[in-house]
Amino acid sequence: MKQIKLILLFLFFLPLATSNAQKSKKIKVACIGNSITFGYGIKDRLKNAYPEQLARMLGEGYEVRNFGISGRTLLSKGNMPYIETQAYKNALAYNPDIVIIKLGTNDSKDFNWVHKDDFEGDYLKLLESFQKLESNPSIYPCLAVPVYKKGRKISAEVVTNEVNPRIKEIAKEQGLKLIDLYTPMLDKGEMFPDAIHPNGEGAGEIAKIIYENLTGKEAVLVDQNFPGKKSDWKGFTKYSFEFNGKDAFVIEPNKPLAGKPWVWRARFPGWHTEMDSILVSEGYYIAYLNTNNQFGSPKAVKSWDRFYKYLIRSHDFNKKVALEGVSRGGLFIYNWAKKNPELVSCIYAEAPVCDFKSWPGGFGTGIGSEKSWSILKEEYGFKSDAEAKKYANNPIDNLDALAQAKVPILHMISLTDSVVPSTENTLPFVNKYLELGGIATVVTCTEGKQTLHGHHFPIETPRLGADFIKYYNTPEAKPLQSSAYHQLRGGLQNSQIKFEHEKKGRVAFLGGSITYNGGWRDSITNYLKNRFPETQFEFIAAGIPSTGSTPGAFRMKRDLFKDGPIDLLFEEAAVNDATNGRTDEEQIRAMEGIVRHARNLNPATDIVFMHFVDPGKMKLYRQGRTPKVIKNHEKVAEHYGIPSINLALEVTERIDAGEFTWKDDFKNLHPSPFGQGVYARSMIAFLENNWTGPAAEDDKIKSHRLPKPLDELNYDNGELIDISKAKTSGDWEVVSNWKPQDGKGTRPNYTDVPMLIGEKTNKGKATLNFVGNTVGIAVAAGPDAGIIEYRIDNGKWKKLDLLTNWSRSLHLPWFFTLASGLENKQHRLQIKIAEKDDPKRTGNTCRIRYFYINK
Repeated sequence: MKQIKLILLFLFFLPLATSNAQKSKKIKVACIGNSITFGYGIKDRLKNAYPEQLARMLGEGYEVRNFGISGRTLLSKGNMPYIETQAYKNALAYNPDIVIIKLGTNDSKDFNWVHKDDFEGDYLKLLESFQKLESNPSIYPCLAVPVYKKGRKISAEVVTNEVNPRIKEIAKEQGLKLIDLYTPMLDKGEMFPDAIHPNGEGAGEIAKIIYENLTGKEAVLVDQNFPGKKSDWKGFTKYSFEFNGKDAFVIEPNKPLAGKPWVWRARFPGWHTEMDSILVSEGYYIAYLNTNNQFGSPKAVKSWDRFYKYLIRSHDFNKKVALEGVSRGGLFIYNWAKKNPELVSCIYAEAPVCDFKSWPGGFGTGIGSEKSWSILKEEYGFKSDAEAKKYANNPIDNLDALAQAKVPILHMISLTDSVVPSTENTLPFVNKYLELGGIATVVTCTEGKQTLHGHHFPIETPRLGADFIKYYNTPEAKPLQSSAYHQLRGGLQNSQIKFEHEKKGRVAFLGGSITYNGGWRDSITNYLKNRFPETQFEFIAAGIPSTGSTPGAFRMKRDLFKDGPIDLLFEEAAVNDATNGRTDEEQIRAMEGIVRHARNLNPATDIVFMHFVDPGKMKLYRQGRTPKVIKNHEKVAEHYGIPSINLALEVTERIDAGEFTWKDDFKNLHPSPFGQGVYARSMIAFLENNWTGPAAEDDKIKSHRLPKPLDELNYDNGELIDISKAKTSGDWEVVSNWKPQDGKGTRPNYTDVPMLIGEKTNKGKATLNFVGNTVGIAVAAGPDAGIIEYRIDNGKWKKLDLLTNWSRSLHLPWFFTLASGLENKQHRLQIKIAEKDDPKRTGNTCRIRYFYINK
């Protein structure tokens, strides 16, 4: 009876045990694809290629592997078929539970697409090869992402009109869930720097789309500083990952030192970690690459070269590294150091092997290792002991370059070590190094218990080793100079002459909320009054929150030059031009329009462009890329000789240099008082560098040269048109003193003012007759913003949604350019309210503050 009860008890717990086993088994995801899957062009593809970002979102229950290979085609007759790669074989051997296929982009090349009739058959063969696997995986075909430039080998037209429709049809016929990576990635060209490959941000968008298709949950990106799995290491974060097929890790300090100094550990990374713990606690990174059974061979050194380049290029580690080796680790650190002496700050070693004839060869007094010697000979390609003994590039050999570079070394040794005898390794090595002019220190460890024939011994002074590395491997803190971020170009001589000779000056500040708010602007006005104490200044604060260069270009006459010429104009728009989604064309037309308009009204006007910082710009600069909006503004500045101040780059590099932090000090793109001070100090230094001494008595104000425009359609004669100039019918009316009734926020000059308002569908029109080549409307786009239809000169009606990303909580000033490139003659603009496209929309209102035109 007892036996029956035990059997029943076993059967009762069996499903639970099976269930727990199933729960502990990770779901394996194989990402099949080309360079876009591989992560080509991404600064740290190991961390930010889409499979890696997908893995972080999916979490611990999943294992995601990247089987992407650059340049590969789905077509078997393509120039580089995916099915011929080792990655494809590895993917099959992986026996995945989920397969994501993203192929087809390279097939669009003309020499590949001649085989387009084979595309469906080859795709089915690929599907079948995975369908036959024992794991019976779920397979997700993906549409290719958009190609953002025509006229390349990879064809945008073929991808859009031929490759993707075929993939869509295959998925439908096979009953497979299709992942559309094409449609959601449209209008995201800024995420494709070369028009084909996504950057890290674009790869994140791809990962989010795939995640939502796999899980049905809303995707939220999971970011971390390094690739791989995070774990705790003595209270610090350790990232373990695979690098070129080898295990690697990085241990991250809680507060990294400026310049990102690091220690590169060779072999036995878990041995004697006291010194490493001290260094990490004091701001150093620890890195490791597993090349264990390669004994510092030329192949191992090449792997180290690649790992070094990865950490320097992808993570901005300091170019000079401290090397740390234990036992056979000496073969690695010294062979790499001799090849790269200029990259090594110092070398620390414990009982290091300096000559492999001693260990593992055992041809001296040491014990040696027959097994390790056999592996070493195979790794180096030696055919015999005799050939190995003749090898003349052990660590102890050819030390001249390392000694001449004055790379300091510190060895900790045991005098009783009979595995790696000091008499055959450290002592002759150090003597030779000193004779060559090198710097060397040897510490003999004699206290404590010594085991393994004296080869294992306690380190008596880990603090000494840590201080040795700190002394030689701490980057010099060089304070950054603001002048490095200034472009003086044509200078500001006119304004200085005006302020000093005529004792009068009109200074204007044009921009968005960062200009509207107090802070740096107050500091500049105070500086000018102190710098020119006898000058009577008029300061025009023309900043309006949320606005960029396009509104600025049409406000020149009313808000800046209405009461006279401007002598010095500060203009900023880089933050809002980017976040408001203004196209490259609009940015250049607007910035150029501001310059030309100002100098048409006053040829002597000095102008300064300022590029303020935001997190997006910081991210791009850290990827080694200049934000597109700053490129556009600088293009105009260069063309017209406009001085500029790149505060976006300056703040980024000061943060990276450890001067302050974004989170605790700068706080926001609307800077804290501390951040306002950073801006002001840089601007004052800029002005001081322009005005190095007093203007000479005979210096004359000169007109600035006005070259041919970059874009003939720039907004050089933009102006605001009062709403009273429009004719209205039906429901449209002018409300003389409009203010919001919904409790939502407003902006200055967009409340308690006249507004032309239309709310009802097909109930009349607002009509403006104008002369010009550009026309638009400046609206208060709040939660009730609707959809309008408009047309020019009885042309085709076009629709425009006035609801912006920020309208839900704010009646936002927004400039909608309705037409540009028109003939500069008489035109008629008509506007009406369109049908609602969403019944949940809170309103359908068009609320116009101004019309604007450019003549």
